[in-house]
Amino acid sequence: MVSYDDNNIFAKILRGDIPNDTVFEDDHVLAFRDISAQAPVHILVIPKGKYVSVSDFGAAAGAEEVTAFWRAVSNIAEDQGLSEGGFRIIANSGLNSGQEVPHFHVHILGGRALGPMLRSSEAA
Repeated sequence: MVSYDDNNIFAKILRGDIPNDTVFEDDHVLAFRDISAQAPVHILVIPKGKYVSVSDFGAAAGAEEVTAFWRAVSNIAEDQGLSEGGFRIIANSGLNSGQEVPHFHVHILGGRALGPMLRSSEAA
């Protein structure tokens, strides 16, 4: 498993070294608008703990952290008006998925029809 990098961009955001457009924060979670939005609503949700991936989070986070994280995701989608029309949650994990920041996070995307999950000319 990849070790946690205290200098990744989300660690810097959590420390307050880099500003963000916060939409939600509590003891366990920070959520903010993605600066490279791929949909009208594109929010990143990150745990405040040092977890590299969803696998790391699932294996090492406490029950309170896990519950707070997923409850926050659900509440944010509701607060952003996405529940009725629908939304997508994406969590990339590892190099083959395209994970760019080695800090577990999910993307909440919505506000329009999003189309198919993957587009590829390669066989599945």
